[in-house]
Amino acid sequence: MKLKKLPLALALALTVPAPALYAQSTAQADASLPMVTVSANGDAGYNPPTATGATKIEAPLRDIPQTVNVIPQALLRDQDTLSLQDALKAVPGVGMSTGDGQRDQVTIRGFSAIADQFIDGLRDDALYYRDLSNIEQIEVIKGPASVLYGRGSSGGMINRVTKKPGADVSEVTLRAGSWGQKRGEFDLARRHADSGVAWRVTGAVEDADSYRDQQFLEREALAPSVQFKLGANTSLLLQAEYLHDKRLTDFGLPSYQGRPVDVAPSTYYGAANARDFDFSEARVKALGFTLEHRFNDKLSLRNAFRHYDYKLDRNNTLVGSVNEAAQTVSLTRGNVLRNEDCWFNQTELTQNLDLAGMRHQLLYGLEFGAQDKDQVVRSQANAATVSLFNPIAPVVPFTAAGNPTANNLGVFTVASAYVQDLVTLAANWKALAGVRYDHFEQENRERRAGQSSLTRTDVAWSPRAGLVYQPTAEQSYYASFSRSFQPSGETFTLAASNADLAPEVTKNKEVGAKFDLLGGKAAAGVSLFRLERTNMKATDPATSRVISMGTQRTDGLELTFTGDLGQGWKAWSGYSWLDGRMVASIARDDGQAVQGKRPTLTPEHSANAWLSKELTANVGVGAGVNYVGDRFANPGNTVTLAGYTTADAMVYYRTKSLDLQLNVLNLFDRGYIVSGHGSSKHLMLPGAPRAFRVTARYRF
Repeated sequence: MKLKKLPLALALALTVPAPALYAQSTAQADASLPMVTVSANGDAGYNPPTATGATKIEAPLRDIPQTVNVIPQALLRDQDTLSLQDALKAVPGVGMSTGDGQRDQVTIRGFSAIADQFIDGLRDDALYYRDLSNIEQIEVIKGPASVLYGRGSSGGMINRVTKKPGADVSEVTLRAGSWGQKRGEFDLARRHADSGVAWRVTGAVEDADSYRDQQFLEREALAPSVQFKLGANTSLLLQAEYLHDKRLTDFGLPSYQGRPVDVAPSTYYGAANARDFDFSEARVKALGFTLEHRFNDKLSLRNAFRHYDYKLDRNNTLVGSVNEAAQTVSLTRGNVLRNEDCWFNQTELTQNLDLAGMRHQLLYGLEFGAQDKDQVVRSQANAATVSLFNPIAPVVPFTAAGNPTANNLGVFTVASAYVQDLVTLAANWKALAGVRYDHFEQENRERRAGQSSLTRTDVAWSPRAGLVYQPTAEQSYYASFSRSFQPSGETFTLAASNADLAPEVTKNKEVGAKFDLLGGKAAAGVSLFRLERTNMKATDPATSRVISMGTQRTDGLELTFTGDLGQGWKAWSGYSWLDGRMVASIARDDGQAVQGKRPTLTPEHSANAWLSKELTANVGVGAGVNYVGDRFANPGNTVTLAGYTTADAMVYYRTKSLDLQLNVLNLFDRGYIVSGHGSSKHLMLPGAPRAFRVTARYRF
């Protein structure tokens, strides 16, 4: 069956209930399908004790010598989180990017994480906005992660953990909010104990306008999955996914005299009839499987495969330059077509071994993958001129004039092997060590006349080592080192300017402590780190050639406190201090030397806190604040995005089968800039004014 037809067909098949479903007891179902533990109603609390993303095995967070932030389903629901960026604002050390108005994009610890996206441990670096209707929790692994995941991840990586079969509760959710927002979600799940089959189908439909002029959103998501118990120790999980997302391609506001221009947050610098001229439409189709077999108590095998197809049709009008004297804005017209076909396969063997009086949890892995990334890009400068303070949307040509600025196919192939050991050295000492070998090939098949195709092959070793001291069951102290590599292109196609350059290298040195509190219901963490990326590419102003001459460093401190405090209280909080600098660079931006400047979109101080309270068995409230310090919009640090503090609030009524919830966002209607582009002194997005959302959720 063709991939584009599979999600719908599988969803229809899975929604047919087995005749004997309701005759099975919960005890029978648990005995028949014991491999999956899921939460269907988001009541697991704010303090997940384990994570899989950092080690590829189920390991207590206290045993991992690295900072890992896990955003649980309970927090996502209480804060009524609908986007990945809204979820990540609760993670210290994360900065927000506009993502060209077409994709999820953040910085982590001062470094761009444009391609550091994974789903269930498999690479998902296509440039689109994810939907959270199929997500159980989100893991943010801080620092280099190449030891398990390959290229990328300077500041960290984001792993989305999907909802999987195993639950026996279904639910339907309806949501309405400010600016005409309407969203419906469903999560249908059942277990069939007699046949050893469990299935789950999640999905969402959303239609919304926005506080931004001409902004709109049309979205549909569908994710069916089914698990077969093939034997006492063998299971097969099949998953499919479909997402369609169409919205305004919003590049935000320009700057004026070193600050974002002072206009209403609704002001749009784009084309007339933007719904038809300035839109991004993305379609993602994915299909995968996970086969697991446990040989015995000491040895188990896992094979995971995912194929995805991604298509993007992006059309935009954005600020190209500003004439401050004339107080006008020159607009640039652009079109981008992307078509990607990608697959990855991981085979992992996990072994528990007692050797020389020490217990080892060993992971052996192989990964193979191929990505074909086709793109056609057009750009036309000076497509129109508008007033800086009172822009009137102009009529522009739909297709940018001139020949494409890019027209090629990028081919990426990877073959990797890795090994990791989580070892108990003694009663109070543990260690985590691992290394990965990557053979990464890139090819740029050029279609423009007069342009040559390019190839490059890189091999890299990515190590990680950490030591953990646990004087008591509640305390963990650790020190770690890790390294990752970022090849030329990395996610985008090779160019003549970078094809001859060796990969950039990122190293992280970190010490920290983790504490389990209140009998493990709450946790606190502190980490100190130095993160440094070397061999960064820069354009030599004397020759206009791209060369490896740049080093970016971030020294930082992060604090977290999360958990259930008793008597109905729950807390989630974090703080980060980031001292980021471009310590060596010959690059210049907006007339300024980049050396010595702070990385863009990276506040020195940021903090968040959320507190909820169950007042009665059915009624609860919650409130929180989010503080972001001053940031710089561009590498030359000539435009500043002012710091801000926003507050949110929530009240709910919940029964066994029905939830009613009201969320108020930006409670005090604070004006602020939520994100910037990262490489431009323009293109900054104002944050949303006060907004209301009402949610009704029914379980059955």
